Amino acid sequence: MSHQGEAWRRPAARTLLVHCGWLVPPLGPLALTLLATGGRVPVGARITLAALVVSFAAVTTAGLMAWSRTRYRLSTDAFTLHSGVFSRQRRTLPLDRIRNVDLTAPPLHRLLGLTVVRAGTTASGGERGGITLNAVTVHEGHRLRVALLARAATGPGARALTEDPVLSRLDWRWLRYAPLTFWVFGGVGVAVGTAYRILDGVGIDPWRARYVQEAFDALGARALWLTVPAVLVAVTALGCLGAVVVYAENWWGYRAAWTDTDTLTVRRGLLTTRSVALERGRLHGVLLREPLLLRAAGGASVTAVAAGLGDKEEAHARGALLPPAPRAEAARVTAGALGVPAPPWDSVTLTPHPRAALRRRKARGLLYAVLPATAVLLTLGLFVTPVFLHAAWLYALLATAATLLLARDAYRSLGHSLHGPHLLARSGTFHRDTVALDRAGIAAWTFSTSPSGRRAGLVTLTAAVAAGEHAYRVRDMAATDAVPLATAARPGILEEFLVQDAPGARPRG
Repeated sequence: MSHQGEAWRRPAARTLLVHCGWLVPPLGPLALTLLATGGRVPVGARITLAALVVSFAAVTTAGLMAWSRTRYRLSTDAFTLHSGVFSRQRRTLPLDRIRNVDLTAPPLHRLLGLTVVRAGTTASGGERGGITLNAVTVHEGHRLRVALLARAATGPGARALTEDPVLSRLDWRWLRYAPLTFWVFGGVGVAVGTAYRILDGVGIDPWRARYVQEAFDALGARALWLTVPAVLVAVTALGCLGAVVVYAENWWGYRAAWTDTDTLTVRRGLLTTRSVALERGRLHGVLLREPLLLRAAGGASVTAVAAGLGDKEEAHARGALLPPAPRAEAARVTAGALGVPAPPWDSVTLTPHPRAALRRRKARGLLYAVLPATAVLLTLGLFVTPVFLHAAWLYALLATAATLLLARDAYRSLGHSLHGPHLLARSGTFHRDTVALDRAGIAAWTFSTSPSGRRAGLVTLTAAVAAGEHAYRVRDMAATDAVPLATAARPGILEEFLVQDAPGARPRG
């Protein structure tokens, strides 16, 4: 490996100030304690403050040592990072293996004019598949990204840059889609639980606060048919407001565009800015996501299926190409990312799956959603009060109707097809996903079924790829169609495992 190139460099000296960020969580509860005690400093708070001073000195010293031992260099064919104090680490990435470069700037980094550079490779596995440099100046970060991607290998599917390289920009009218997720209520619960843990950690019991007790007394003095809807409306309003705020913070300044013939760049973020560059040769497809409420409103989001983005959670966050937006916009971004005139699923009819898949979904819904709760209500009705008997038949009636409707919707969502260079697969009802997967990127196949699936003649075919979520499923397809689909989608993987002299080739075992 050649060692020619630029000289060794160190991260920006103001990186040391980033270590001050860890003081915010412990100082916050201390400030609340002072407010709650009228400015008096309890003995416990004094001990905590002394511990913070000592810890701050220790962490600052450790940060200074780590900064002095960290250096990086960009040579003609590799990117090298040396770091570590007690355990020295030396990481080297060949430039031709780097597939994306992510610039992330949390609020404190932005305040200091710094950014975090993460170079991803063809490998998966988070940090093991790349190098993270924390932190350099914004100018140095952009210089590194340009230099690192300049030597990335050009994929075989490279095409000329289109006349309009911009795929999409933020439209503030899309904010109406922000509350259409199931996290509207969950987000309120997480926020309340976090606040309770913080207050409880500093010795404040929220349930004993005077205003909290007064609020509960006021609710208890009124009829439940008034207070319960009022609480639900309040929680929904808070959840919607929180969803809008999170949406705006995540997607502020959003822009997705081809910055050159081989690099797709997505920029977004208000407090924490993020700029992700994806190489065209490692963009193995796209995933169209339509949660139930978002789908009912005609919306969808788009995620890239790309190599070098880390594990499943990282791949979803770093590979986001479009926030919840109108489905027409999602289709336009999908077509632009794939380099086709129209999304594959809009130009081809997906092959439906057997009716046995519908029966299976109905049976699962009745077995897991209707039967247990009905049995519990019946038991309570027999041993506690007859009121639960009426609740049991009412729940069974409503839950059965909802289960059958959702099962039918889930069945209608099932489908697969081969269209040009892509394998198309769709499934799900609460969270319907449609994936257009580059057939050349499929590395392995998995056939899975269960005893009930075997009796019904159903098989789930899983395509393993070194990108995105690393596995994409064609759920509950006919067992007789699984092997022909796999061999047609990606020839050369299954052939040696097929029994050719049997009536109808099948996988061994």
